[in-house]
Amino acid sequence: MVQLSKLWAAALCLATLSTAKGNSTTFSANRLSPLKHAKTTGPSPLNIEYYEAGPSDGQAVILVHGFPYSIDSYAPVAPLLVEHGYRVIIPYLRGFGGTRFLHADTPRSAEQAALGYDIIALMDALDINNATCAGYDWGTVAVNTATALWPERCTRMVAANSYLVQNRSTAWVPSDPDSEATKWYYYLFLTPRGAAGLAQSPKEWTRTLWAKNSPAWNFTEAYLDLTTTALYNPDFVSIAVDFYRNRLLYSPGDPAFVDLADRLDAQPVITVPSVTLDPEESVVLKPANASASAKFFTGPRCHYQLPGIGENIPYEAPRTFVNAILQVSKLGGESGSVDCGVL
Repeated sequence: MVQLSKLWAAALCLATLSTAKGNSTTFSANRLSPLKHAKTTGPSPLNIEYYEAGPSDGQAVILVHGFPYSIDSYAPVAPLLVEHGYRVIIPYLRGFGGTRFLHADTPRSAEQAALGYDIIALMDALDINNATCAGYDWGTVAVNTATALWPERCTRMVAANSYLVQNRSTAWVPSDPDSEATKWYYYLFLTPRGAAGLAQSPKEWTRTLWAKNSPAWNFTEAYLDLTTTALYNPDFVSIAVDFYRNRLLYSPGDPAFVDLADRLDAQPVITVPSVTLDPEESVVLKPANASASAKFFTGPRCHYQLPGIGENIPYEAPRTFVNAILQVSKLGGESGSVDCGVL
């Protein structure tokens, strides 16, 4: 395991968010606080650090961030959801922020089964029976998994790039050269050099990945610095590289999740009401219309392509993301034609 330096001492103060039409806003970019902690049980137990806001009896919504990002992706989203009466829960993924493994001998796995299970385990720890589950990037993997395997818990879903549950038998099926080139870091993280580079320069890695993966996004240095503080976790590098190694079959996964991993290979469908968002300025995962992933959805679904937006949708287009959550709450429980309208 690669050891990282200590947490930065200072948080940063103000950033301006300028995104697509209807989403421009200025807000305080102080790290979301105060933060809470919840210990989970079962396989791979964690002490999860999370932000919570809104009424305790409100409809729960769990917002899951990606890589290399932090819970502060949702800083402009949380207060808007609270205004609508939601109980907002924003956890740090394993390996990020103050989330810690409870046992030194727990495998540092970032496989899709583990990420999805962590959502359900957190809900158990917080005594949340059901929630709307929403995410982007790694967060989409987590909420797809949780929703597909536990639809009675994640009863509604908002997901960027629709459906990212992987069938491992397809892991070595090649893409076209241009698509493979956008995933250069997947392959570098298979090597000790990739892990060492991420440990040595997490901020510059974050800058490079943001610039290459969302080229239209004019992020600020202040927001970059703020996010990077969440990467100084003792397990960050191990978790980050394992995500890509596992998806490319270079890491075996945690034996505790073998049954869930096998179930996910069948790519179970999403049966709950869903709103899916494809950002058009996301390079790695190309935007597509709803038909491209329709076979993975049997419940009511609305799908949108977002012009001018990169992969960090909640930060780049907070009102659009909030509107997606409001919309999914109105979708019925039966499949068929749905009047989606405009977000």
